[in-house]
Amino acid sequence: MKTLVCFGDSITARELDENGRDRLTPRIAKEMPDWKVVNSGVSGNTTVDALLRIEEDVLALSPDFVTVLLGANDSAIHRNVDIELYEENLRKITSLIGPEKTLLISAAPVVESRQDARKNDTLQDFARVVERVAADTGAYYLNFFEKMIGHPEYEDFLTEDGLHFNYKGYEFLSHAVLTKLKSI
Repeated sequence: MKTLVCFGDSITARELDENGRDRLTPRIAKEMPDWKVVNSGVSGNTTVDALLRIEEDVLALSPDFVTVLLGANDSAIHRNVDIELYEENLRKITSLIGPEKTLLISAAPVVESRQDARKNDTLQDFARVVERVAADTGAYYLNFFEKMIGHPEYEDFLTEDGLHFNYKGYEFLSHAVLTKLKSI
């Protein structure tokens, strides 16, 4: 059985919502029954934090493929991870995993009226970095920022904090990730 590791922050980490409904990794696991799907998300993580735990939480599992969804915390005003450091860290993460088995996913947009710590202009800049790292390294890329912000009802996919996904948001995210994985 092949192993898929989903590496990221709280968007990845949470498996069930408050009503017990599936979030990202359980949905992927249901659609990829021949794969072992491992959730290696940790709430609040930046790429700095992720690099500190990549050996134990990803590489030690000898994954066949890894999704990387980081950036919402790196781009937050109170976390203040410089965009150049974010790029450097993504390059390291991709190199350690191997670009041929890495899917880099850009962070989603937020509802700015409900989210004081993040701005969509900044998130879009971070998404461009993810795209550049994928292009430069040969990793796979999912421009989730553009896919989501282009949806006329994307604000309905987010909880009252304007950042985290609700049930509809996880449907949208998991569909996008699964579509991309199946194309690879």
